[in-house]
Amino acid sequence: MISYTLKCENDHRFDSWFQSAEAFDKLKSAGMVTCAVCGDTNVEKAMMAPRVRPARQTAPAEPAEQPQEDRPLSAPASPAEQAMAELRRKVEENSENVGDNFASEARAMHEGETEERAIYGSAKLEDAKALIEDGVPVTPLPFNIGRKTN
Repeated sequence: MISYTLKCENDHRFDSWFQSAEAFDKLKSAGMVTCAVCGDTNVEKAMMAPRVRPARQTAPAEPAEQPQEDRPLSAPASPAEQAMAELRRKVEENSENVGDNFASEARAMHEGETEERAIYGSAKLEDAKALIEDGVPVTPLPFNIGRKTN
């Protein structure tokens, strides 16, 4: 596995893991690497600092707040993961999941054909771009809607 810091044309930076350098090249050429912020498909590798392991210490390091082996696997491992889990919980509690019908539902609400309500779901990239171009207020969520959590 290899981690790259990536950057889109809009100067959004994000990290992503790939099976190998060749896997990144193959996915990028197929248009399957997109910006995690705006969905742009023109993504390039950004300059990144090398990750070098420090030499072994003679004294054991201070333990983390809760050692990994004591924490359930489903528990968030970092404050960022905790924030993401909280965001997902709030979206799911306060919105209706319209699944793959998101684009048509959002457009129908925008055009006044159905009542306005909080919705979430999934849309193809081209459908999401069309909504934005037409002035429909939508935003990508930073988590996968169809994926179940344990």
